[in-house]
Amino acid sequence: MKIAAAVATVVAVHAAENELAAQANPIRKVVTMLQTMQKKVEAEGEKEKELFDKFMCYCKNSGGDLAASIADSETKVSELPSAIEEAEGQLGQLKEDLKAAQTGRAAAKAAIAEATSIREKEAGEFNEVATDLKTNIAAIGKAITALQAGAGGAFLQTQAASVLRNLIENDTKMLDVDREDVTSFLSNEQGST
Repeated sequence: MKIAAAVATVVAVHAAENELAAQANPIRKVVTMLQTMQKKVEAEGEKEKELFDKFMCYCKNSGGDLAASIADSETKVSELPSAIEEAEGQLGQLKEDLKAAQTGRAAAKAAIAEATSIREKEAGEFNEVATDLKTNIAAIGKAITALQAGAGGAFLQTQAASVLRNLIENDTKMLDVDREDVTSFLSNEQGST
């Protein structure tokens, strides 16, 4: 605001001086011109002084800020090597942990694959034995039902008797004497006892 007012004043003065200069003699014109120049130089001097004061204030304040910033940076620089060493140590430990985890993961996958194949094999064996046992149980159940009904001869002619006969003949856990007795019964070769 002050600058605008000063400029307006200078312009008004300059205009007034021009009017006077037109009316005055040549010496007066020179004096007026010199006075105008003096006012302009003084105004420029004030502007320069303001700028110089601002610059000096900046230099005084920024010098302290800059010194504090430099001191902080020097402190950080002295701390950085230890921080870098610590980070490198952590990085090395993390890499070792990662390798151990990857090895453990690979071992776990191998163990899972092995366990799965064993379970599949055992499940297949179980299904085979279970099917065989279910067939045998069904044949024995039919044999018991036929024997209880007193149709011994009719039973021997059925498919169930044939399955029971094959079961008995292939059973390795049964004693030979018992096997021969049951086989002779199923073959309808009963001795007279």
